[in-house]
Amino acid sequence: MGKPERERSLADNEAQAIGRMIRTSQYKLNVVAGLIRGKRVDQALADLTFSKKRIAIEVLKVLKSAVANAENNHNLDVDDLIVAQAWTGKDMVLKRFHARGRGRGASILKPFSELTIIVREQAKEEKKAKAKAKGGKGKPAARKPAAAKKEAA
Repeated sequence: MGKPERERSLADNEAQAIGRMIRTSQYKLNVVAGLIRGKRVDQALADLTFSKKRIAIEVLKVLKSAVANAENNHNLDVDDLIVAQAWTGKDMVLKRFHARGRGRGASILKPFSELTIIVREQAKEEKKAKAKAKGGKGKPAARKPAAAKKEAA
């Protein structure tokens, strides 16, 4: 018997990974997560690999986990994945103190964060629509210099 299977909260073309207990504040983590939002997975991996932020290594691990979940658990094509969403949240806070003068103490807060990344397989129709919205034809036509226009007229 057992419990019935829980409904899947994501669409069929999506997969997610959650990284918990990441040792930085959520605001610093959100800066790095903002670098990869909306990008193709291969471009996001390259950006994180060469980022100078210390926490980019942890974000890279979570992104690789999301890609592995998409490939192994949901049979999605890795080449068509994009980072659909990436958001951060608060986790626990270590509270320490620093001794100060006259028997006082100053508090030191050491925050932890969590990161959720959702990757989505981009359909072929979406790719065509995005290419069409960007111009789609490739390079724009070369413009003639103003002097050439006056001679032609």
